[in-house]
Amino acid sequence: MKKLTCLLLACLTALSLTACGAPKTETLDIFAMDTYMSLVAIGDGGAAVLQSCSNEINALEQKLSRTIDTSDVARLNTDGTAALSGDTAALLRSALQYSAETDGAFDVTIAPLVALWGITTDSPRVPSQEEIDALLPLVGYEHVHQSAYYNISLDEGCAVDLGGIAKGYASDCAAVLFHRSALTGGCANLGGNVYVYGTNAQNKPWSVAIQDPADSEGYVCTLSLSDAFVVTSGGYQRYFTAPDGTVYQHILDPKTGYPAQSDLTSVSVITRGGFGGQGTRADAYSTALYVMGEQAAVDFWRGQDMSFDMVLVTADGRVVYTPGLADCFNEREGSAYVYQPLAS
Repeated sequence: MKKLTCLLLACLTALSLTACGAPKTETLDIFAMDTYMSLVAIGDGGAAVLQSCSNEINALEQKLSRTIDTSDVARLNTDGTAALSGDTAALLRSALQYSAETDGAFDVTIAPLVALWGITTDSPRVPSQEEIDALLPLVGYEHVHQSAYYNISLDEGCAVDLGGIAKGYASDCAAVLFHRSALTGGCANLGGNVYVYGTNAQNKPWSVAIQDPADSEGYVCTLSLSDAFVVTSGGYQRYFTAPDGTVYQHILDPKTGYPAQSDLTSVSVITRGGFGGQGTRADAYSTALYVMGEQAAVDFWRGQDMSFDMVLVTADGRVVYTPGLADCFNEREGSAYVYQPLAS
């Protein structure tokens, strides 16, 4: 789950100006995909666009949720084979691509381990090493087979979970709807998977705040953006405390079966452009880079030809950001963090 506070500054800027002769602003708050979402549209036809976004997000949830019995994903996991809808097939194809690109740091077949730990449920628990060892052989994107674009089969015992990128895909769909409209600006905050389009009510770029992992009411920086996706992952977002006092966060390492032991407290990935699945990409990468840790995340960024941007908040109190953000990155005044730009 990505934090809703990631876009508060942007939304407040839009709303505060609607009574001052600025373009008409419409807002819509919904609950879907197990998170609260906030949508803002600026310009003509905003209410209709936001309703279309809401309809699309709710329809996607019915296809992509692992816990809705009639969904494509649930049918595939139960039967081991399924003919999928276009959206589910497209997203699963992307999930397999990003599983391979990240060498399994993001892995779509993490579902058996997610269910075992139950960290996002009402009954989380610490499984035994024997239980984890029994499931690890079932985790690996090579267990998913695509005989045709819509026809998928799984190796016995394997199960997929698209929850790690479903909101990213939904933000891609919202971006398309924004672009095809008469809006001058808009933002979709899908539980912290943020897409900003055009300009705000002041005809300026949107201000997107990156939450401080150590302070639920604070932020480490803001980014001035337009037509961009910002997705943040961090262990502080969902966790439980075991009876012995140990805290277990929800992002699992597919290679160990345990919550990732990262030297990062949060990772924000920024991608540009409203088409081409950039929201999905940012969602997958944010999880993978958190699992990798700082140095491997930087190496991965360089290996991807620096084709995306990122903000890494480290456990030792640094905020590391890529050079592509230099013109839009704003430090928080008075912050105790050390700000460290990466070399290109």
